[in-house]
Order: sequence, then structure tokens, then C-alpha cells
Amino acid sequence: MATEIILPVLGETVNDGTIVEWFKREGDAVRRGEILFTVESDKAVLEVEASAGGFLRQILVPAGQKVPVLTVVALMSSTADEPLEGDAGAGPQGLLAAVPGPTPAPVPPPSAAALPQAGRLFASPRARKAARERGIDLAQLTGSGPGGRIVEQDVLAALAAPLAGRATPVAARTAEALGVDLAAISGSGARGRIMKADVEAAAAHLPPEAGPMALPTATPAAGESVPVAGLRRIIAERMAASSQATARVTLMTEADATAFVEARQQIKAAVEDEWGFAPGFNDLLGIIVARALRESPYMNARLSADGQAIERLPFVNLGMAVDTERGLVVPVIRAADQRSLRAFGAEFRTLVERARLGKSLPDDLKGGTFTVTNLGMYDVDAFTPIINLPEAAILGAGRIQPQPVVRDGQIVVRQMWVLSLSFDHRLVDGAPAARFLQRIKHLVESPYLLLA
Repeated sequence: MATEIILPVLGETVNDGTIVEWFKREGDAVRRGEILFTVESDKAVLEVEASAGGFLRQILVPAGQKVPVLTVVALMSSTADEPLEGDAGAGPQGLLAAVPGPTPAPVPPPSAAALPQAGRLFASPRARKAARERGIDLAQLTGSGPGGRIVEQDVLAALAAPLAGRATPVAARTAEALGVDLAAISGSGARGRIMKADVEAAAAHLPPEAGPMALPTATPAAGESVPVAGLRRIIAERMAASSQATARVTLMTEADATAFVEARQQIKAAVEDEWGFAPGFNDLLGIIVARALRESPYMNARLSADGQAIERLPFVNLGMAVDTERGLVVPVIRAADQRSLRAFGAEFRTLVERARLGKSLPDDLKGGTFTVTNLGMYDVDAFTPIINLPEAAILGAGRIQPQPVVRDGQIVVRQMWVLSLSFDHRLVDGAPAARFLQRIKHLVESPYLLLA
């Protein structure tokens, strides 16, 4: 009897997903907990694991295809050769929805300690031949065949395990291109699997004598055509929708961030060792914006689904825009106005790490009520950010840089910071939005007020 593998529910508002990569081929044995495939949903790539053991018999949805959630994407069986007929159309019940009757996991072979000749006794003729030719000790292998029997595939997998077997195919190709030794990398994926980001991080620390290594980027080479698909398509659709649907107005102000910069340096020196991280400008700005939103609920709002009401939200969920290899994502820090700087910073780093590894959870990227985006690290002074629907506004931060300014009739050098607020004029008028931006400026210039 066949077992249906379905595309799992990926979030309350996610209706479909795209299969990115299959990690098993038809006919492969599957152990419980092994990664079957990855799926791209909205702005995250998620790993889907097997909840039971068996054999992958038929892949129904190939990599690259987009299907609705709960679609049957493959069929499994408890043995390698049992008929797939008689599915009975059982509905999915969890990740692997089985028809009546449990799906037994493969029985592991006896250990080498218990049976010194276990490798020979439980190996197929082809496996024994492959092991003999390649110098592999069968007693050290775990079989994936029926009853735990060692098959040829297990021998071949053992040869690759020290290297590419621990890496995703994309990571393996990246390692080959960059000259990185996979054996020297600790993987950040499930059960230590090496991801592309791990390879790139290792390449960045190669000694100069290793030669110049140009890390792959999302920027196409001259003459190259890159399809508008996956995350790029999502970004394109949402930005176009925001531009067309909102009555966007952008206000800019220049804040004296001298006290803000000094406060950050003092906090960093005081807590870095204890907290395990140094609070950055984004952390402090996030706390300031969350406080201002709590004081100005008309900015923490959205238009109702029918467009007939402005909903002022009772919670502040702050989106923090993050640049990743795959594109722009906006992880959301929930109840941001209720968090301490330490709690905010710790959550922010966790969300950013998952986003940059392409492992954001569905809840990481939804439910925001306001967004902050910072381009200061790219030497950008000011810009007009696009509103992240269905939110009412977004704050853009440029770079902080020393400039000569007039104070009390004297020219002095101060750390100046341009802040840009884009808001939807359908929901908020210019004067209230200006007051909100003025409040943020006030808190930046007098950060001690956060303690009040």
C-alpha cells in the first residue's frame, strides 16, 4: 500500500509552495527524520523531513514546480518492491499520510561489535563487489535495503559521505567553484548538513595565498538573463502592488545622532560580554520606533480588507528589512514595544540568521504592523522606501556621518542622520505623520528618554 507524501501547510496565509530540491531519488530508502525535499514558501525555504521510514517510490512533483499546499508530491512504500496500487485515496494526516496500517521503519543491521561478519552477512552481491573494489569495510556501514541489508548505494554513499554527502548539491557546487574543502566545514543545516552559506563563509576566511575567490552573488553577469521567479517574483509583485495601491508620501528629517552614537558605544562596552553580542544601531532604532508607535497608534494601522475602515492595531510587530542572498526579506519582531534592548537584539539576530540561511519559519515573515529599513551601511544618505502592504508606513534610515552644523552660533561637528518616513496618505494625514517622525527624531537626539 502506498503512503502519500504531501506538501505541508506552510503558514496561515500561504496557499502554495515551490519544490526547490529533492534530496532522495526514486527507489531510495528513507529513514525517519531524513530531509526529503526543500520547499520555497513566500520568502522562506523550508526543509521537509520524513516522519516515517520506507522507500521513495515515485516523485509526482519535480523540483521547480509550484503546487498548492496539501498536494500529494510523492509516494512511499514500506518495502522497495510492493505494488503502489490500492492507494485508496486516503487523505493526508500529517507529513506522511499512510493508509490504514502502520508504516514500518527499516530494521537496522546488527552492529559490527555484536556480529563481526555482519557486513558480509547482510550485504547484497553488488554491494560486496563494490566494497571490495573500493576498499570499503562493510562492517562499518548501515544498510538501507530491506531488513537493513547493505546495498550498493550504501557503499557509494560511504565514499561520498566525508565530502559532498554532507552538503546540499548547491553547496557542493559552490565549494568546487570556490576551492573550499568541504571536509573542513561544519554545517549549519539539519543534522550538520552543509549549506551554501557555510561554504561562502568558509571561502571568506581563506588565506590570501589561496587566490582570489569571487563569491557568487544575485547580480547577473553581463549578457545573462535571470528569470523573475521565486522570491524575486514575490518582491516584484508586492512592490508593484504597493506602488499602485497606496497614496505614498515621503517625509525626511535630519536628526543629530551624536548622543545616539555615544549611547550605543557606552551600552556596547557595558553589556557585550554579558549578552554575547554588541547592540547595534538597528537595535536601538527598533526600540525607538516601537516606543513611538505605541505613543502614536494612528501610525500602527492598516486598511481593512474591504477598504472601509482603518484598523488601529493593539500590538506593535516591527518588521526589520534584511538583505539576503536570495533577496529582501522582512523578519518580524513581535510585541517589539514590550521588549528590552537585550531581548530585542537577541530576537533580531536569531531572525536575521535564519533569513540569511534561507531557513526562516513561516511565522518569522508575517504579521508586521510597521517596517524599518536601513541602507546606511551602503553609504546611502536618504531614500524613499516603499510601504510594505498592508502596513500604513515604513521608516528608512540612511548613514550616520559627521557634518559641520551651527549650534548656538558656533560651527561644530555633529553626527547627523537622515530619516525618511513613507506613509499611505489614505490612512494618515501629513501633519500626524510629521509629528510621528518628529518624535522619532526627538528620541534619537535624546536616547535617555527611553529610560522614562
